[in-house]
Amino acid sequence: MQNLTLSYQGAGGTAAVLLGASYAVHRVSPSRRTVVAVLREAGTLLALFALWQLVGQLSLMSTDHALDRAEWIHRTELRFGLPDETSWQRAVTPYPILVRLANYYYASMHFAAMIALLAWVFLRHRARYAWVRTTVVLVTAACLLIQFIPVAPPRLLPGSGFVDVAAQYGQSVYTAGFGGIHADELSAMPSVHVAWCVLVAIAVIKVARTPWRWLILVHPVLTVAVVVVTANHFWADGLVAVLLLLLAYAAQYAWARARSRGTSGGPGDAATHQREKQSAAFRP
Repeated sequence: MQNLTLSYQGAGGTAAVLLGASYAVHRVSPSRRTVVAVLREAGTLLALFALWQLVGQLSLMSTDHALDRAEWIHRTELRFGLPDETSWQRAVTPYPILVRLANYYYASMHFAAMIALLAWVFLRHRARYAWVRTTVVLVTAACLLIQFIPVAPPRLLPGSGFVDVAAQYGQSVYTAGFGGIHADELSAMPSVHVAWCVLVAIAVIKVARTPWRWLILVHPVLTVAVVVVTANHFWADGLVAVLLLLLAYAAQYAWARARSRGTSGGPGDAATHQREKQSAAFRP
């Protein structure tokens, strides 16, 4: 399966084009604010993605012990009584259609769901966009910091019972690079897949008003199941990712409270009310 993720060169170049287009449209037609905002935001996000891709090629520690760290995680999970991921995978492997669908979901829905969320909130709920975007940046950056320590995914552990089903079915995004860049296989801890799917579900539930919004919970449930049965992540990878997401929310809430206290004024202070309204956008 072709890895559709842009390399940092491609993402950086595209970001520069979008930011340049934003500036050009603003100069030529200042009244087209929505177009300018969309181009500028897309360029900014792609620039951040390029930085993530570039930093993701680095490592603070040797990759020699990435397998040892993964084995330690697996042993620790079993010691604490968590279900063995191999049993989940064995329950699915007899059904090739389910395995292929799981591989496709893992490869495609990670970015598709996040892009759809950001576009929807930006275009339909602009006041909440800063909260969603900042959460994405914070939790992804936190995951990246931990990923400086290489940890192998379960599917790479020899003799542990895990099967690399994506490679087995020719659907691996790690064997088909893009522009000479291959996705990093040794950044399994924590799981950005899990962090993002839970973030998407929380954002939709908090922002949307329709009772149908609760159906979004299917996405994190499927994602967690998929990353396990494809042996791309341990339970611990997802648990740490959710913890980092909660810390990102807590940091934003604390920052909003601090700003609100620091800028508080009299009851008739219109500027203060406006600042409080803006800071409220960061609260989940």
